[in-house]
Amino acid sequence: MDKFFKNFVLIIFLMASSSCAQNCSDYRFSNNNIYKACNSLPALNSFLHWNYHQSSHTVDLAYRQTGVTASDWVAWSINPGGGAMIGAQCLVAFRNSSGLLRAYTSPISSYGTRLEEGPLSFTVPRIAAEFTNNQMIIYATIELPRENTRFTHVWQHGAASGDTPLMHSTDGEHVHGVLNVVSWGIMMPIGAMAARYLKVFKVANPAWFYLHVMWQSSAYIMGMVGWGLGLKLGHDSPGVQRKVHRNIGFTLFVLATLQVFALFLRPKIDHKYRFYWNMYHHSIGYTVIVLSIVNIFEGLDKLDPEKKWKRAYAGVLIFLGAIAVLLEAYTWYVVLKGRRQSASDKHPQEANPVNGA
Repeated sequence: MDKFFKNFVLIIFLMASSSCAQNCSDYRFSNNNIYKACNSLPALNSFLHWNYHQSSHTVDLAYRQTGVTASDWVAWSINPGGGAMIGAQCLVAFRNSSGLLRAYTSPISSYGTRLEEGPLSFTVPRIAAEFTNNQMIIYATIELPRENTRFTHVWQHGAASGDTPLMHSTDGEHVHGVLNVVSWGIMMPIGAMAARYLKVFKVANPAWFYLHVMWQSSAYIMGMVGWGLGLKLGHDSPGVQRKVHRNIGFTLFVLATLQVFALFLRPKIDHKYRFYWNMYHHSIGYTVIVLSIVNIFEGLDKLDPEKKWKRAYAGVLIFLGAIAVLLEAYTWYVVLKGRRQSASDKHPQEANPVNGA
């Protein structure tokens, strides 16, 4: 299940005292449980209450989330390895098809998880759930790994169907992926191909230039929207640490923006600096295309755990690459033919004199 959790990485200092308690400490549980520490979590109207027992290295906790319906599931987990989703050890609760609350544990080993029940990497002696007034509460006692004192924790909710939790909405991620694949990953290369392979044909001059600008400008505008949506997704999921994808994305946007501004500084074709401008323009342009392809595959690894999108995009690249190879060969044929014709025109073969009788 791609990006199963709306992740927020927060280091829980389980050694904290009651001074860590915030305004969520005013809540009163129906079973009269009292927790010395609590956190108002920054997303999904969620709260975490706990008591830490140092002697046994166990935690009694209550995770509660408001604003859920009877057909929703909720999950809270910790990741002893420090990651976000993969390796998360989950506590899950939802109402099954019989109308009974079900609370169980589920380890996450892949992005394609369906929150199947299974043992965690640590012991959970007790787990239960409560649903009242559109609020789901998971009660549990967990025995923490003794080698750890700090843990990443993540939480999420989604709809359940019968006895199966369904994947939470990823509409924003899909739109982000489609926009960036189409713009950076397809339109940008096509724009570059238009400039490289059409300008050798006299009949395509100056149409190739306007096609190049049209494809590249459209790709930049669409890519800018996709980039902005990526920033929004990152802001909404502050615990997702996709540093490589994010850093490449920032680099792409900066380089592409420099390309746009460079158009306004383009020297005339016979200017002495035009050669250097062309070198700059080509190097930045091809760098953007290469980084775009790398970053698209980086993003699809997270968005598409079954690799269907990744294989489809690889097929598109192979198709564009095959066209580029054919056009490259034909372009060189046209160029070399033109050079031979030009050389022939400059040095015409002299006719042999004919001696008269």
